[in-house]
Amino acid sequence: MKKRYSVLVATFVLLATSCKEDVAKPKVSYDTATNAKVISKIDSTQVEIADLPIQMEGTQYLIHPVGDLSVFDKGTKTKYGSSSVNDLSFTISNVSQFEITGYLQNLKFQKIGSDSIKALTDKPVLIETATYLKSVSDNIKKQIMVYSMADMDTNKDGKLDASDIKALYLSKISGEKFTKISADFQELIDWNLIESSNRLYFRTVEDTNKNGQFDKKDVVQYHYVDLSTADWNVMSYNPI
Repeated sequence: MKKRYSVLVATFVLLATSCKEDVAKPKVSYDTATNAKVISKIDSTQVEIADLPIQMEGTQYLIHPVGDLSVFDKGTKTKYGSSSVNDLSFTISNVSQFEITGYLQNLKFQKIGSDSIKALTDKPVLIETATYLKSVSDNIKKQIMVYSMADMDTNKDGKLDASDIKALYLSKISGEKFTKISADFQELIDWNLIESSNRLYFRTVEDTNKNGQFDKKDVVQYHYVDLSTADWNVMSYNPI
């Protein structure tokens, strides 16, 4: 299996108001008055809901996607939840053979035959993809998941959404050993699995000129992780 996930690097969020022109919002806000690493709090006004569980082929765990109930009020044109919908949607994720996608607040793991359910994380995150690396997992006899998500409110608008920087994480199929492998404040570009070497390669871009945007003046960083090792150390390389 060869899986690639691409993230649009030069993403701009256009905020429209009735009286103002559209304004491009940066992905990173450098505010010296506050701590740069601001973690968004969970919004208590949202209604949490879980989709039915998913079992990846050959594993002994159920995965429960958890997110916000999506509601659209036609009268006030106000949207609540993770995605824009009409009226009410109880579906928060999409599932392919080895991948879960959506805008998810968490994933919860349950071993077959057990009533115990364990959350992937206790911190606010917005998970966009969760992929089971089946081919490498079969090779090394260790079942591994890879995730792309926002884990910090990098633009400091008080919430986690698609306008924040995307990070890359790994975990065991049980949700244990949840590990961030991309650097803080570096935007994930894409990742690629090389089955023959059991390596996960990925690229990030760093806002080296500190203008809050990712552009051609910034530096692309190249990394890989040997998934067969116990510690998942991130190694840098330079193909240029």
